[in-house]
Amino acid sequence: MIRIETMHALRDTLRTAVAAGHRVRFVPTMGALHDGHASLIRTARADGGFVLVSDFVNPTQFGPAEDFARYPRTPDDDVVCAAAAGADAIWFPRVDDIYPPGDGTRVAVGAMGSVWEGAHRPGHFDGVATVVAKLLAATQAGVIYLGEKDFQQTVIVRQLVRDLLFTTEVVMAPTVREADGLALSSRNRYLSIDDRAAAVAIWRGLRAAAGLAEQGERDAALVRRALHDAIGAEPRVHLQYAELVDPVTLEPVHRLDTPARAIVAALVGTTRLIDNVLLLPSSP
Repeated sequence: MIRIETMHALRDTLRTAVAAGHRVRFVPTMGALHDGHASLIRTARADGGFVLVSDFVNPTQFGPAEDFARYPRTPDDDVVCAAAAGADAIWFPRVDDIYPPGDGTRVAVGAMGSVWEGAHRPGHFDGVATVVAKLLAATQAGVIYLGEKDFQQTVIVRQLVRDLLFTTEVVMAPTVREADGLALSSRNRYLSIDDRAAAVAIWRGLRAAAGLAEQGERDAALVRRALHDAIGAEPRVHLQYAELVDPVTLEPVHRLDTPARAIVAALVGTTRLIDNVLLLPSSP
């Protein structure tokens, strides 16, 4: 596997790959790779082409009170993980590569970036959209692979690709979970033993909501209440939001006549976790 640390090396590597007839399949990450990232890389590998992973903690998506400085950085371990999962190259952009001196252009997401995660992290999705646009411009990727766990982010990237006329295909890969259902996240390492045990309440709530939908419950208020109750039964978990939304518009739904998403954000101790699940109503 190739380790890339300059824009010049990136361009040379991708030029060679494209000249050989390979489609660039791109997995953007913020490092601290775990099996959720590895699953994305394996999915890209199975699809064929040239698999490129980026490893960049993007400063513009962190608010002033967030954990940019303490966000885990494990570049050597990331190289091992990416190689084992089948990546052809891993790129470590420098901040000056992505935001060169004098840089002032930003992507504004609009209304979709101001709800749910956006309401709790103002400016977050503008930072995400800006860095994704820059990464796609730099890589000219044919396909970008994103994780289902960050569902709102994936919806916004799809909008970005459409609105800015990128030809990149967006692939959303399933959430990878621990045996007890907790979604894999780089932030899970911050959980204490007690908080780690409590965090499973998020999955219990999502599973309860999905179960009601599968059983034919159409009243979103009842399903929402079950979601809240299951998570709220764990005193160490403090909900920020738990909602049922349209999977395209992210607007709250009132009836489950079509597929929807249950989305959750919660503080477990001092660690903020997000998760979601698809709600598939049973046929009447």
